Amino acid sequence: MNLPTQPDELLLLHNPRCSKSRQVKALLQERGVDFVERRYLEDALDSEELTDLGGRLGQPISEWVRSRESAFAENGLSEQSDEAVLIAAVAANPILMERPILICGQEARVGRPPENALTLL
Repeated sequence: MNLPTQPDELLLLHNPRCSKSRQVKALLQERGVDFVERRYLEDALDSEELTDLGGRLGQPISEWVRSRESAFAENGLSEQSDEAVLIAAVAANPILMERPILICGQEARVGRPPENALTLL
């Protein structure tokens, strides 16, 4: 699955075990918004998609990597890790990606707080 390319396409990068992710999904459903759900732990983003996502978020990956996850330290990562190293680590360990993320066309928002994702609508 590729990231959206059209301005009216919505993609929710979702982890059903995450309460914030479930909240964003519920907010979208309550508003009757059509979106595609991608369970990124099962269907991980590759390095190219992660690089693209960073551009859509307008943030380097260091801003949306979960540095408190055990996989962060287990992979020898630090706050000073190079962007390419972080991208490769998140591609191999998708649990390291902050969640949820809503993508609309060429923009994206991290849903923390959940209402933040709604700014794309």
